Amino acid sequence: MIQFQNVSKKFGARLAVDDLSLNVPAGQIYGLLGHNGAGKSTAIGMMLGQVWPTCGTVRIRGHDVSERRRLALQKVGAIFETPAFYDYLSGWRNLEIFSSYTAPTPPRRLEETLEWVGLKGREHSKVRTYSHGMRTRLALAQALLPQPELLILDEPGDGLDPEGIAELRETILRLHREMGLTILLSSHLLTEVEQLCTRIAVLNQGRMVFEGSLAETKRREKWIRLRTDDFVLAARDLLAARLITGQQEGLLLALGEGVGTDQIVKFLVEQGRAVYEIACAEETLEQFYLNLMSGGQPSRRKT
Repeated sequence: MIQFQNVSKKFGARLAVDDLSLNVPAGQIYGLLGHNGAGKSTAIGMMLGQVWPTCGTVRIRGHDVSERRRLALQKVGAIFETPAFYDYLSGWRNLEIFSSYTAPTPPRRLEETLEWVGLKGREHSKVRTYSHGMRTRLALAQALLPQPELLILDEPGDGLDPEGIAELRETILRLHREMGLTILLSSHLLTEVEQLCTRIAVLNQGRMVFEGSLAETKRREKWIRLRTDDFVLAARDLLAARLITGQQEGLLLALGEGVGTDQIVKFLVEQGRAVYEIACAEETLEQFYLNLMSGGQPSRRKT
């Protein structure tokens, strides 16, 4: 659905995207992650034909965006940067105007789209009366008007309260499930990415530093969570006994090769230590991302 082949983009002397090769298969919810300035917005701009690559090829639905932009974007909807609306007009009238730039949209399609995003009943209210969440829903409605196969969402949850984020998440999942959309999602909300995406790419200073499934972001080592009467001393003794290879956060232990939790408990009890809790620990996407940004070296996949 989306393919980057050795794509770079320079703005003057600054290299915003550096030799990016990426493939987003059809039918997935795909996450694009990275800090501010990592190159995410530039990459999305190139997908939408708003930024031209310095070198390399960007293809959407098999079509080169630089050479056949209209055909490439014919079935693409997007929320990119901050959506702008005519505040003194209704949501309905805004959608009519925006759709007229490409092709007139019949009223039935407008009604259907507004119902999809949960704005039915407020479509004739002026946009100035809309909450931030309602504006986001209107932007989503605009992106859905062309009946897209690919939906590109750049920070769609930005500025939403927890309730709005949860509602947006359910809407995205429903669109994917019931409309079969391929969705590319750029977001700083890592817990949302973890709940939505099947695969992610992480950019850092314009380069891709990780690409893979959510399962591949989990710890390669076997970690456990331990609560005892003195974690620091327990970890020191376990390390000396070569039962663990490391510890983190005053709570987590990395087990040695072939070591089980039963051996940990047995050793600590024999040392006279109380064990209050011991359980397997799974790394969150947030922990994985922060480790990656601080210089961790997960396996890198190229497409």
